[in-house]
Formats: sequence, structure tokens, C-alpha cells
Amino acid sequence: MTDSAFRDAALISKAWPYEEARKLLKRYPDGKPAKDGQPAPVLFETGYGPSGLPHIGTFNEVLRTTMVRHAFETLSDTPTRLIAFSDDMDGLRKVPDNVPNKEMLAQHLGKPLTQVPDPFGKYESFAHHNNAMLREFLDRFGFDYEFASSTDYYTSGKFDEALKLVLRSYQGIMDVMLPTLRAERQATYSPVLPISPKSGIVLQVPVEVLDPETGLIAFMDEGERIEQTILGGKAKLQWKVDWAMRWVALGVDYEMSGKDLIDSVIQSSKIARVMGGRPPEGFNYEMFLDEKGEKISKSKGNGLSLEQWLTYGPDESLAFYIYREPKKAKALHMGVIPRAIDDYWQFRGNYPGQPVEQKLGNPVHHIHNGEVPGETLPVTFGLLLNLVGVMGEASKEQVWGYLANYVPDATPEKHPALDALIGYALAYGRDFIAPTLNRRPPQGVEVAALQRLDADLAALPADASAEDIQNIVYEIGKTGGFAELRDWFKALYETLLGSSQGPRMGSFIALYGIDNSRKLIADALAKAG
Repeated sequence: MTDSAFRDAALISKAWPYEEARKLLKRYPDGKPAKDGQPAPVLFETGYGPSGLPHIGTFNEVLRTTMVRHAFETLSDTPTRLIAFSDDMDGLRKVPDNVPNKEMLAQHLGKPLTQVPDPFGKYESFAHHNNAMLREFLDRFGFDYEFASSTDYYTSGKFDEALKLVLRSYQGIMDVMLPTLRAERQATYSPVLPISPKSGIVLQVPVEVLDPETGLIAFMDEGERIEQTILGGKAKLQWKVDWAMRWVALGVDYEMSGKDLIDSVIQSSKIARVMGGRPPEGFNYEMFLDEKGEKISKSKGNGLSLEQWLTYGPDESLAFYIYREPKKAKALHMGVIPRAIDDYWQFRGNYPGQPVEQKLGNPVHHIHNGEVPGETLPVTFGLLLNLVGVMGEASKEQVWGYLANYVPDATPEKHPALDALIGYALAYGRDFIAPTLNRRPPQGVEVAALQRLDADLAALPADASAEDIQNIVYEIGKTGGFAELRDWFKALYETLLGSSQGPRMGSFIALYGIDNSRKLIADALAKAG
């Protein structure tokens, strides 16, 4: 397929990254105006608050933004950039729960994060530590980005002109913000937060604008009137004003955010317009929920961390889960991982044979930026979980031994992705399946049906196909006295596997082996006595 045909298909694709990318085409119907005689790149931005370590929400935002960026690059020849911006001039509001030396940190509350000592003792500040973790985190997943530090931009003067513009627009900004605040907050609110020359703390005090062109303001600090410029890192801005100033100063064209920031987007967009700028395009994604349907909170610890997901599933499975339905609230807990893995591989297996319009809507296209790997998976992750569930304590080598019953010439070298998934299956099975397994005794017609299944399996050759075995299982279910076929399958899962749901039994028996499967049946029948 030619590049032009591919672009034509992308221009009408309903996949959300292309729908988002088309917003940028409409933003610049004639292309983004050149700057200093050079093509001006379309600028994407993500924000990060380095008061804590990077987490799954950070991955979520950078991944989705990157998908929109790649989609735009399919639609346009305009160059692009992605800035990962760290708000490290923020004052330390509270001591995080997951760090050492909490008492030391408590002595620096209110100071810019780049002025707070690193509790881990590795970097020059707490922000430097967390920024390093962010960059290591983003690099691990291969994101193409430019890191930007709020402290660097403020102190180097990169924001000075925009800060002067904030002071010139001071009253207009106040007119936007004051109606959104309670009466007591209105009395003390200021868009500008001066940094105290006495304590180094980011002050929340009213200010008087003296001279926008020099950045001079006046404020009270410990009972004394201070006149000080806001330029060169002597102050920072309130969050919503800061966000708007950054959009204007950097020329940000696209930034997404969570549903909880809808009000912030509205107010920051108004402020950007007051400053004579244009707010970026973007959309508000829905939040993740826990098993109970409650919003995930870092302080509650009711969520699923990135490290936890990657203990039990590969990067691609998380990317797949994040890609789908970004405007729909989704549960994020251990139970969703197996399904996400199998769904990812199902969509990946479908990809090569799909017409272009379906490929563009396939999540794996966006996960791999159109370069989807060719390796396929000969068994599902769910089937692996059932296998390790009946095996109990097992090693990778033992699992590969069983796979030889099912996959011709099964070796880790020929199936590296499968080898990795076995490791995930063993970990998930050990921690979440083994503790819940409960093989109940067969009852009523189930006993005779299992006896019949045992006899039929005994008559099969050891290398019988999964399809032949499935036909036998299906026939017993139809003629074995069950009210519905699903009752038979449920009985197999509960008596043989110890679970309320399970795999295609023909595939499982072929994988586990006929002799081993007959032993499972014998154990189940022994309980029926």
C-alpha cells in the first residue's frame, strides 16, 4: 500500500488517536506557521508532578499522547516534538508515605522541590531524584521525548517574557480566577507565588504588581514588606496560571489530562486567551477504578501499580488495556491482567489479515506504531494459567515439557514471547490462582459423565488432536443428561481445575496430556465416593 493510500485511510479512521490528530489538522489548516524561517513543529506536552515517584498514570498519559503524536505524523508531514514537563518548582506540600527520612523532609515543607534534599541521598534534591526516575521510566518504554524542568525554565529566564505578560494581564487573570474561589480564598489569592528571600518557601500571599516590565512585585513576608522581581526563578505561578503560561510560552498544541482536571483545563484555557495565546487541543480521559468501582487513590493505596502489572503481564498488555476506550472509566486491578494479555494477542493475530481500515482501528497498530511484530502465540495465556494451576509448583522447563504435547518443536528459542508469558503465568498462578483453587466433588450426572470421558480418552492415541478431544467432550455434554451444555463445562472446570471458569477443554487436555488428564478425572471421581 502506498503512503498516500495509507494516509487517506487514516484521514477517515474512527480510531481515537486519528480523531484526536485531526483536531491538529483543523488547528493549522495551512500548516503551522514557520518560526525563524524553519518549519515549526507541532508541540505535544505531558506534565508530571515530581512530589512522588512515576506511576501508572504517568505511563498512561505519555503513552496516549505518543499514540496521538504518531497518528498526526501519519496525517501530516509537519515535524513534531513531545515535551515531558516536570513541575519541580512546586512547593513540597506533604511528606510522601513511601520515602525514607520523613522527619528530614518535614523540615522543608513549602520549599520548591528542587530545594528539598533527596531523602534517598542520591541526588542534589528530591526533585532531581524523582526527575531521574521519570526519565529512566520513560526511557525504559522507549518513549521519544524531551525532558523539561520547571526550575530550569524559571531560573534560566526562559519564562521571563511570559511572566511579564502574566503581570501585564494580572487583572484579567484575577477576573477569571476569583469567581471560582470561595470568599476566604479570594481574599488571599494571587496568580503569582513569590519565593521568600528569608525562608525559601513558596509563599501563598497577596501581591501588588509594581512594574510588569521588570517583574517587580511587593508582598508581605514574616511581617515585612518585600519588593522583589518574579523573574529568574524568584517566584512561580499558581497551578492553573502556571499551566496557561506554559502553553503560551512554549506554544503547546496538544495536551491531554484526566477527567478530574476538566475545571483546570477550562480556567487555564481562559487565562491563556487573556494572555493573548491559544489553548492547546486535547481531551479529558476517564479515571481508573478499583475492584469496588471506587476511584483509585495513591494515598488510599487501592490501585494497581505499574510494577505490579509488569510482574504479571508484559508492557504490551498494559498498553493494550490503556489504549481501549479512554473516555470510559475502567477497573484496574489484578483480575483484568489475564484478559488484557489474551485480548492483545488476539488482536495481534488478526492484524496481518485485516484490510487497512481495520488495521488502523486495531489497538496493536497504535501500540507498535504500525510495525506490529510477526510472532504469534500458539496457546492463550488463559490456557497457560489453567496448566500451571493444575501443575502446582512448577518451573519454566516443566511447563515447556507439557507444551511439547501441543506445540510442535516447542522451544523457548522458537517462541520467545511464549517463554516470557510462561514466566508471567507462573507468577500469576502462584500469587492469585493457587490460593483460590477448590476442586469440588462431582455430583449426580457429573459422575457418569466423567467416567464416560475417562473411557473415551483411554481409547484415544496419546497424540490425539485438540479438536478430536473437544468433539468427545461436546458429545458427552449433549447426551450426558445435563440440562444445558454449559452445565457440563462448568462441572469440568470446578471438579478438574478448581475454578468457576476455564479454557476450551479439548485444548487443555491436549496440552496437559491424556494420561495426566485421566489422573485429574480419577482424583475427582475418588472424591465422589
